[in-house]
Amino acid sequence: QVQLVESGGGLVQPGGSLRLSCAAHGSIFSINAMGWYRQAPGNERGLVAHITNDGSTNYADSVKGRFIISRDNAKNTLSLQMNSLKPEDTAVYYCNLDGYTYSDYRAGSSVGYWGRGTLVAVSS
Repeated sequence: QVQLVESGGGLVQPGGSLRLSCAAHGSIFSINAMGWYRQAPGNERGLVAHITNDGSTNYADSVKGRFIISRDNAKNTLSLQMNSLKPEDTAVYYCNLDGYTYSDYRAGSSVGYWGRGTLVAVSS
């Protein structure tokens, strides 16, 4: 059993900053990667950024230079620092984890988990 809980969403003015957090709870043995995705009404869910177990990061072109993803391995938490926010960043942001419980590890197969999401609204 693994659960992801996002927090930090809210209303922010264009050009402002916001920091999202994702806490992973449960019997987590190992993590391959964690990432942030977002979805606006009527749109497909898309990748914002992700970070692998070796610290490598990837970003969507639309957020490069503005967002920074980071992970606290000791606490199994994921963060997204969002700077220079634009109205088009408005969406529900979801946390994703690809990893293992101990039983998953012994079985040799990782499992993907999703949080329920947190709303970010960028408006003046």
